[in-house]
Amino acid sequence: MAEVAEAARAAPEPPGPPGPADVLFDGLVTIYTQGFAAGAPEVRRALEAFCADDPSAEAAGDGGIRRWLWLASRTALTLFDDELLHVLAHRNVRLAREAGALATLPAALLFLSAEAVLAGELAQATELIAEETAINRVTGGVSLRFGRLVLAAWQGREAETAEIHAAAVQEATARGNRAEVALAQLSWAVLHNGLGNYATALDAAEGACESLDPPHVNPALPELVEAASRAEQPERAAAGLVELDVRARASGTGWALGLAARSRALVSAGPTAEEHYREAIELLRGCRMRVYLARTHLVYGEWLRREGRRLAAREQLRTAHGMLSEMGVGAFAARAARELRATGERPRSRSARPSDALTAQELQIARLVATGATSREVGAQLFLSPRTIEAHLRSIFRKLGITSRRQLRDLQLP
Repeated sequence: MAEVAEAARAAPEPPGPPGPADVLFDGLVTIYTQGFAAGAPEVRRALEAFCADDPSAEAAGDGGIRRWLWLASRTALTLFDDELLHVLAHRNVRLAREAGALATLPAALLFLSAEAVLAGELAQATELIAEETAINRVTGGVSLRFGRLVLAAWQGREAETAEIHAAAVQEATARGNRAEVALAQLSWAVLHNGLGNYATALDAAEGACESLDPPHVNPALPELVEAASRAEQPERAAAGLVELDVRARASGTGWALGLAARSRALVSAGPTAEEHYREAIELLRGCRMRVYLARTHLVYGEWLRREGRRLAAREQLRTAHGMLSEMGVGAFAARAARELRATGERPRSRSARPSDALTAQELQIARLVATGATSREVGAQLFLSPRTIEAHLRSIFRKLGITSRRQLRDLQLP
């Protein structure tokens, strides 16, 4: 990658004023040749230009902003910027839909599903993956594994994650695609941190970091620090924290700084650790990526219990368990439940909702119909006939105990 970036830096300047894609290109070249901190400011300027949606930028000779939104979205993850990531990932899907770009829409949907997982919206992620699968079924495209892998890992479905992970690593290795291997290793680290298999999680997180690909390294670093601290590998935890700190300071977002504070807490002791835990919670509370806030309440509660502060631990663990259970982040929710029981408190079970009986596709249809969309409009988006949509609606009405679209609009769907 360094050789490619050096060659790119030597390329001729674009004719005329640089567009957002040109600035993004230069920023990424700087990251790969001079380091994350050096390239982050230029990358941020580029992403903000994409978000500004300037018509004059669209006319620049970069083939149009829409052509580069996939890279801009991915780079927002590199920058740990949850707001830019949210705007760009949603815009990428919307513009691909409006253009009928069936060649690019599936990948855009999968990236948006990953953003939804980190935001704690796992039900929405499930719908997006189902839509990607439906499009590829109609067009004859190959459905990508990574949406299902990320979702299964965060849901804590061990057998399913293991199966998809093994196939993904085998295929990516055969093609020499280290970036895809890194993504698979990142999901493997998440799963095993949730299950409490910290040695396995640590090896996987370090494997993800070896790719040197920022969109995979950045989320892998917090997994590495947590796994290493729990596996009593302080030197490996410290090394991960140093790199995470550099990137967090260069990014400057609440998401990045919150993850860095959380990681510092994990390798600290006494009042210093508590100060960092509280700082992390405050920073992450203002961030879209709610799974990390919930996991910070979890590790803070675990630390408090080991400090013998049972009542304070219960408060943090109760919050973590409630958030993680509601989001469907299964393994981490189970970990919080175990810790709560160790404090002498019985964790509450999540109340069942009528919508729990819906399949992923039925929930997707219900949410679209609840916005006022007609059966023909929903069918066009999901590549199903209006008659099929009506059949699904009859099943949805029966399961929810309602009889009309108006009642569906009044329900609080997840």
